[in-house]
This record gives sequence, C-alpha cells and structure tokens, in this order.
Amino acid sequence: MIASPMPLSAKQLQDLGLNIDSTLHYQLSPTELIDQTILRGQGVLNDTGALCIQTGEFTGRSPNDKFIVKDSITSDTIDWNKFNIPIDEKYFHQLKKKLLDYLGKKEEVWVRDAYACADPAYRLNIRVINENPWSNLFAYNMFLRPAENELDNFEPEWHIIQASGFKADPLVDGTRQHNFAILSFTHKTILIGGTGYTGEIKKGIFSVLNYILPQNKQVLSMHCSANMGKEGDVAVFFGLSGTGKTTLSADPNRKLIGDDEHGWTDDSVFNFEGGCYAKTIDLSEEKEPEIFQAIRRGALVENIGFYPGTRKIDFSCKSITENTRVSYPLNYISNALEPSIGGLPKNIFFLTCDAYGVLPPISKLTPGQAMYQFISGYTARVAGTEAGVTEPKATFSTCFGAPFMPLHPGKYAAMLGEKMKRNQVNVWMINTGWSGGPYGIGSRMKLGYTRAMITAALEGKLEGVEFAPHPVFGMGIPVTCPEVPKEILNPRSTWADPLAYDAKSRDLAIQFVQNFEKYASGVTEEILKAAPNTN
Repeated sequence: MIASPMPLSAKQLQDLGLNIDSTLHYQLSPTELIDQTILRGQGVLNDTGALCIQTGEFTGRSPNDKFIVKDSITSDTIDWNKFNIPIDEKYFHQLKKKLLDYLGKKEEVWVRDAYACADPAYRLNIRVINENPWSNLFAYNMFLRPAENELDNFEPEWHIIQASGFKADPLVDGTRQHNFAILSFTHKTILIGGTGYTGEIKKGIFSVLNYILPQNKQVLSMHCSANMGKEGDVAVFFGLSGTGKTTLSADPNRKLIGDDEHGWTDDSVFNFEGGCYAKTIDLSEEKEPEIFQAIRRGALVENIGFYPGTRKIDFSCKSITENTRVSYPLNYISNALEPSIGGLPKNIFFLTCDAYGVLPPISKLTPGQAMYQFISGYTARVAGTEAGVTEPKATFSTCFGAPFMPLHPGKYAAMLGEKMKRNQVNVWMINTGWSGGPYGIGSRMKLGYTRAMITAALEGKLEGVEFAPHPVFGMGIPVTCPEVPKEILNPRSTWADPLAYDAKSRDLAIQFVQNFEKYASGVTEEILKAAPNTN
C-alpha cells in the first residue's frame, strides 16, 4: 500500500527486489516525517521546534566497515587502501537480498526521490529507501529536492537502501562486523545496514561522485565549503573537521554556495547537496549565528542532550558523543545562494588546526606546495578526552577527505593543479590552531584575527605585501596584514624559545615526509619538490 498519491508504483520497487505488503510512505513532507517520528517514540521536539533523535549504537561513520564491490569496473581504477576496502560481488547480492527481505517484512517503509549536483549538467537522480521516518527526513534535508512535476517521469540512477535494524552476519556476509556500507558501481546501489548514523547516507553518494566526476566528466570533486562575494568572486575552503571550514565560510558579506561537497568545472563551482550537516558541539549564537538559527522546525538534530527539566539543547553536552550534528535545508541559511552554483574560484584556503604551533596563521602557497599540501591534508588534534594525553597528534587525510576518495590522490591533486594554474587562483594556508607554542603552552589563534586575514586575502589587500619563505615548509609568510598584529604573523617569533620552535618545526616536517612516502610514486616531480626541508 502506498500512503501517498505521488507517482511511485509498487512494481518499480518489485523490480528492485523489494516486495511491500505493508504501508509505503513516498515523498512525505518534513512535517509528516516529524509527526511520524514523534508518534513512534523515536524523537522529540526541542524548544525551537527542531526534531531531536538518537542514532543508536553508532554516532559517527565507521570507515573500517565501508566496502566497495571489486569487479571489472573498479578492479583497476579504485585506489584500494584502508578506506577503500574491497568486497566480493557475491556478498553484495547476498546482503542486498537480505536487506530487501528485511524491509519487505516491516510494517512501514519510507521512500524518497531526490538528486545530487546543483548543476543540471551533472545531476544524479537518487532513490532512497529507509526503515524509519527520521532517516528519510535527513535525505530530504541533505539531497536536492525535485519539483513535484519532475517526479512524474523520475528515473533513479542510483539507489540507497538503508535499514539500521538489519544486522549482517560477518561469518557468512563478508563484513567485518554487523554494520556495513557497501557501494556497487556496477549495480549503482549503496547498501547500509546495522547503523542509524545518517552521515553514512550522505557520504555514500559523495564517494560515488568522487569516483564518477573526475573520471567521466573531468570535474574536480572537492570536500570543501564555498562562498561567493558581491562581485561574483568564489572562495573555496578545504579542511578537516574542527579546522573551521563551516564557520569561516559563513560570511555575512558573501553568499554561501555550500558547506561541504562541491564540484569544479571549466566555468563554475557547484554544490552537490541541498542542505548542511553541521557539528553542534559547543555551538553558540555569538560564534555561529547562522547554524544556531537554523535549528528550528524541519531541522534534524542528532545525539544531543538537554538542560535538566527542559527541551533546551545543551550544546556543551558530550554524554552521547562529541560528534553532535544538525541537518537542515540550505535555504535555512539566510545568505545561501540558490541555485547553489558560483563562478570560478579566485582564492582557495587550506584550513589546518596545527596544535604544534608551527605553521603560520596565514601563508601563500606555490602550485607545487598547494598540491603537496592538498594530498597531505594535514591537521593536528588534541586528545583532550583521553586521560593523561596532552601531546597533539598529527592527522593526515588525503585531499582533506581520505575516507571518501576512491581514486589515487594524485588524480585529484593533478586536476587541482591544472585548474589552479589555468585560472591563476591564489592558494592560502590558514592555521586556526596554536601560536606561541604547542597546545598546553601557546594559545589558540583568535577567530577575529583569522577572519581578518581571510578578508585581506579575499579583498586583494595582500597583493602588494612582502612575503618571506618559511625556512622549513617553504610557504610565503606576509610581513604585514591589515587588522592583524605584525608580531603574530611569523610563528617562530611568537615562541619564547626560538630553538624549541626550530626543533618542533623539523619534527613536524619529518612527519609530513613520512606520511607522503605512500603517494610518491603517483605524483609529479613538481609536487615532490614541494616537500618540507627536514635537514
């Protein structure tokens, strides 16, 4: 039984292998999905009307349980590694049947048609099948939403089949444990089971686009945020979680193109998504007003806590996870660009939170250095929740998104380099981390200074400034920057002991070089020459 008048036939699902004897909810509105979630006791509303749910056992992605079917299409094209894990096609067929049989026996199933890629030339139609209404709300928020008249002849190119309650048997299903996310490029299907974490849905399609677009469309797919100035100038922000990607791209003076996933064509940058999926830990209206105000009716908030006796969210609460999240449609951001397509980038920012206090707060990169840093994808984390651990830990994630990059990093870096050179793009590295010493000794860079540096770069105010090369990493450090104290621009001068800075800088350089060894055979000489000096 289809519980909606929209044009989806049971036969379409039967052809997929899903036989529904019970209620099928198709293309429901956010209000209907919210009401159904509350009615089933799966969520509650907070004091601003947002739906708050818990994702269960998993509150984040499980990279070790994401698999790609190894077959004639992928065998020689995927960069098989610890994130791109092969699985035999027989297990895909086996689990698909089990998953569909499981859903076919449920009293209710939710289906949504949507698409990815704001640029119509690259549109990817998607049909999402979920076990519960709030997962379907996530799909509504995060993918692009077809107009009602587009649904009459909607043909899905990819399917996402997701059921958090279905668990695989690792002994017979080829998985590592009971949860899994499996991509088949031959069958254009993503299977997700055993986990309610909604990010698996979003990142599954991102991985698909990161495989298809660079190879088949010559479009560089990017894990980044992007915004556009009043003159049409586009800025792109790469960065791992915690580096400020969402915060720094949310600029009231610029239109937001998107906060996480984009494609770069010969003449534009476009958003893959129709929504935002922002971290909410320690969220405040003062620091991130746009995200704070987006937490309202229609938004889906995951794994948060409330102040006792209230429905007011305690954004500092980490009792369930530090990875608390909210998803909401892009139009919840007041200055969002619609459609979310901008022109060519004029500036690229690589964001890093360097807890060692080594890298400059702003520096300019040559094309070779930019490609080297892009492949490295560096930041440094502080394990503050782990008892007795006070030392920072370097983290390297290729292309600032290693778990979602199916191709060799050299492929993405080569495309980035070619596009940077052709369009004469400025590339900057921004350290949002520590200054004056490492974590525990130095202090975190002030957000106001970071914003001032980015604004100066965007407005061309650094074009006539003298730059001095960093003695180890080589990037150019501006001698002056408007609205920023001169003494903080060179990190060595902020340390009480310059020799200690030199030693820490060399230690970090060695970590860069050791990390890069595994990519060296697949990159150009220009990139290899951009390695830091470890002597």
